[in-house]
Amino acid sequence: MTEWVDRVDERDRVIGVVERGEAVRNGWPHRIAVTVCRRADGRSLVHRRPAHATRFPGLHNWLIGGAVAAGESYEAAAARELAEELGVRAHPVPLFTFFCDGAISPYWLALHETRTDGPLRPDPAEIAGLRWCTAAEIDALITAGAFVPDGAEAWERARGVWLRRGT
Repeated sequence: MTEWVDRVDERDRVIGVVERGEAVRNGWPHRIAVTVCRRADGRSLVHRRPAHATRFPGLHNWLIGGAVAAGESYEAAAARELAEELGVRAHPVPLFTFFCDGAISPYWLALHETRTDGPLRPDPAEIAGLRWCTAAEIDALITAGAFVPDGAEAWERARGVWLRRGT
């Protein structure tokens, strides 16, 4: 299945529509939307990638999401990906967007958050396991090299935002 994405410039302005694989192969920036799931006690949902995954097999991440389709908004993509990967229907709240050099290719990452304590139905093609982690537990996974690199960068940025707003 061909996945069409907006190719964007250094200011996140659309400059064309390309196939996602082509964007990755050529190092062309595109858009990624992700959501972090948090509980009222401050724990964040962390998932482990399947051993058969082509990218980062067996590593942990706290970002649920993926590519923003051509013409799709970051918010719509975040909600769509959350439903596809976890079975959660929500309206994720935008937290911040930043340019990520990316371990695989460069992209603009829009990080959203949602609170959920409800049932989760992870897609086994995307998620091998789930657990709710404290900040210290996530730090330990990152320090041990058991975390997806781009997720680690987003974690550090999000912690700064949460500290500034007191959450």
